Amino acid sequence: MHKSKNYLKIISEIEKIRSKNNVNWMNILRLAFKLDPKNASKIMKKINYDDKKISNLLNKLSAKH
Repeated sequence: MHKSKNYLKIISEIEKIRSKNNVNWMNILRLAFKLDPKNASKIMKKINYDDKKISNLLNKLSAKH
């Protein structure tokens, strides 16, 4: 199999797994806000803060190429 086709196949497999995992992640989020919205909100704030840091680092990487 040609390398680029192999990469695309692997990427498709990752996409399928991630889509299922995103559903699981959203179910956990719903449960957290249902059971303890105050603490769920605090945790989401921390996650969002770290996600922004990751995004900034990715921007630095993509700007170098």
